[in-house]
Amino acid sequence: MILKYKVNDNKFYNIKDVAKNYYHFSDKLIVKLKHLQKIRLNGNVSNISKTVIIGDEIEFDLNYEEESENIIATKINLNIIFEDESLLIVNKAPNTPIHPSINHYEDSLSNGVKYYFNKINLNKKIRPVNRLDKDTSGLVIFAKNEYIQENLINQMKTGIFQKEYIAVLEGILPKKQGTINAPIARKLESIIEREVNFETGQEAITHYKVIYEENNLSLVEFKLQTGRTHQIRVHSKYIGCPILGDSLYNKKSTLINRQALHAFKIEFIHPILKKKMSFEVKPPKDIQNIFNNHNCFEAYK
Repeated sequence: MILKYKVNDNKFYNIKDVAKNYYHFSDKLIVKLKHLQKIRLNGNVSNISKTVIIGDEIEFDLNYEEESENIIATKINLNIIFEDESLLIVNKAPNTPIHPSINHYEDSLSNGVKYYFNKINLNKKIRPVNRLDKDTSGLVIFAKNEYIQENLINQMKTGIFQKEYIAVLEGILPKKQGTINAPIARKLESIIEREVNFETGQEAITHYKVIYEENNLSLVEFKLQTGRTHQIRVHSKYIGCPILGDSLYNKKSTLINRQALHAFKIEFIHPILKKKMSFEVKPPKDIQNIFNNHNCFEAYK
């Protein structure tokens, strides 16, 4: 990928000004492109401090090779929802971690993406943009270069990038639509578990809407305003209706062998096309079967 910018006015003073204030490159990325001599002015390698004038053409070449040396390539069947030069969107299956770990060194989603990148001769680091717990299914974006990753992460910070989930909760919520505003902190003496803590927690805001109820179970849509670790799981427990099958914040269930949580929708502005992109995937069968395939899932794509 090569980003090309033609100077049409006097808005920017030099190449660095274009990189910082038009493309919003990080200092780290600017230094890398400078070191690799991937910045060109009118076809020639240029210094980042070079003054620009109307008519100049600037190129930022992102086609440099990288390695993900700590990730082993493993053939995994990827459910690819969308792909272009910028990004790869995958519908992650349940019980699949995104990152390799001691217990999942070769069977994470990143291992599968590494294998796929090798197959299409894309020598780039594996860069998941959003994170899902191992037992949460749904949409995960992988950026194909550092600029795309930075852009999408900035969209998350500013609220442009929207994430929506669907979950099955134990219990019936008295309010069928609302907002949970309760700060979340790491639980003392635990490196994994989180809790609502109004003294030490970070702001956490979750919007919800009940879709269907049956047998003391509620099918609920969640929209995250913030992105704290385990936010939906912690907030569901906090309001007295924990997620079905969540062994960390609730208990195991005979109806499903994981937490019944699925990331079904994402929306963002494409960093290159500059247009809104929206993707949606229906919850997998293990969640649908909880309600015996009731038509409450027909609205999902």
